[in-house]
Amino acid sequence: MRNKLLALIILLFLVLAGMSFWYWQRNTYSKENVKVEIIGPETADVGEEVKYIVKIKNNGTVRLEDPRLVFEFPNFSLPVEETNLLRRTIEKDQFDGAVYPGEEESFEFRAYLFGEKKEAREAKATFYARPKDITATYYWSTSCITIIDNVPLSFELDLPSEIEAGKKFEFSLNYFSSIDLPLTDVRIKVEYPSGFQFVESEPKGLSDNEWLVSVLNKAEGGRIIIRGMLSGETGQEKTFKAEVGMAVSNKYVALKKVAKRVLLTEPALYIDQTINGKRDYIANPGDILHYQITFKNIGDRPFQDLFLVVKLKGDLLDLSSIKAPDGDFGPGDNTIIWDANKVSSLKFLEPGEEGEVEFWINLKEDQDAGIKNPKIENEIRLAQAKRVFSIKINSKVELTQEAHIDDEIFGSEGPLPPKLNQESLITVIWKIKNYYNQLKDVKVKSVLPPEVSLTGQIEPQKLTFDPQTREILWEIGDLPAGAGIEEPYQIAFQIRFKPNQSQIDSFATLIDKATLTGIDQWTDQELTIETPALTTEIFGEEQGKITQ
Repeated sequence: MRNKLLALIILLFLVLAGMSFWYWQRNTYSKENVKVEIIGPETADVGEEVKYIVKIKNNGTVRLEDPRLVFEFPNFSLPVEETNLLRRTIEKDQFDGAVYPGEEESFEFRAYLFGEKKEAREAKATFYARPKDITATYYWSTSCITIIDNVPLSFELDLPSEIEAGKKFEFSLNYFSSIDLPLTDVRIKVEYPSGFQFVESEPKGLSDNEWLVSVLNKAEGGRIIIRGMLSGETGQEKTFKAEVGMAVSNKYVALKKVAKRVLLTEPALYIDQTINGKRDYIANPGDILHYQITFKNIGDRPFQDLFLVVKLKGDLLDLSSIKAPDGDFGPGDNTIIWDANKVSSLKFLEPGEEGEVEFWINLKEDQDAGIKNPKIENEIRLAQAKRVFSIKINSKVELTQEAHIDDEIFGSEGPLPPKLNQESLITVIWKIKNYYNQLKDVKVKSVLPPEVSLTGQIEPQKLTFDPQTREILWEIGDLPAGAGIEEPYQIAFQIRFKPNQSQIDSFATLIDKATLTGIDQWTDQELTIETPALTTEIFGEEQGKITQ
């Protein structure tokens, strides 16, 4: 009896095992039989249309029923289709009900990506299907990562490098878009350092540190001017930060961020000197320098039969130009001597009494790019007293405006001569040569006439435009010594010129005079260089005058 019961149990176990194996085999399917992939770009520019192609291939021998595809656009993307939904579902009717063995289906999705340079944007796809004669539904997932390679948007923080503590100052945020797609709900934000007191801004913002630009089209830009005061310890550095971004699918995304540091600065025989009437004179190449040396007896005993000696040193000094009344010097000599025979105050100098000598010397205008941070030193000796003075020389800077057609940069088409009410495409090039010193906070400004507009073609991408003032701005920042000497240092931009009736048979202005400003890092002086306005006369008498 016990043997029969044991045999029955074994038989029942075998039956159940067989049924289980049959059920498992009936509901088992190798996922390797299906290939799902997303084909998309590795890199993309902000505002560039990106295409994703999802491919589904049935490499098995079983029909895939109830297929469904779910595609998820990357975060901070804007689908090209009218709907802004970032999740799209392809139902089975778009698969014709099933995916047969050997069959491949593909679906296309298009969008614009937004974000900062080097940020990653990931698209995802999940395919669901039930293999024939199997009750279970399987799914396959894949993704595609695209890196944002470029943000064609200029965004500059124009801020002084040094600020006097407690003194009101202003700075600006300049922006210009070269993105093909209109940007909406653009936000510009500033993060102020500790100790900053906001006073006002132009235009007014949503708050003290946030501004809204409803729509920013291609080849458009603007400027925000902020005024305030900064407090803190002298010598302390403070950092201002700013960013520009926009709302994409109801989420804010930053497009560019900038930061700039500023430095807080604060408001006893005796020999002294002035150059051109100033104690702190900063020279320019080609200057005529008038030295006035004063000396005073600050003791309680008189001096008599003194010699005053000046020794000059500097690469840009023209020693052949020295003029020194009552002083002795030889041709090409860098030393001038005054003695008691010619200067009465050197013969006898009572306590509290003063004396003076003077001389003139020219600075060369040689544009030798090998000279860096030029200066002039003069050592003054009077009896046992000695004092050394040093003055710095500003850099020699040149700025030119050029106009071209059929150029190698944009291939501007003209036509030339310009014709009434017809558009001419012209390439404008600003070129800079900087000979001696490194400059900082360098910018070039000009104004476009009403008949001229920008096309958005800019190389490199560093030009901004204020539509209210029609001012264009090249924000350079630091400009090294020697820039533009061996190789061109320039910016090129294309303009669209449409002459009007009043300009017929005359030369028209393409762009107003250009002004370069910057701080010479060697002399800490602001330099200003101007060029004449650029007119169609540059193309010659026949090609430059406006025709009907």
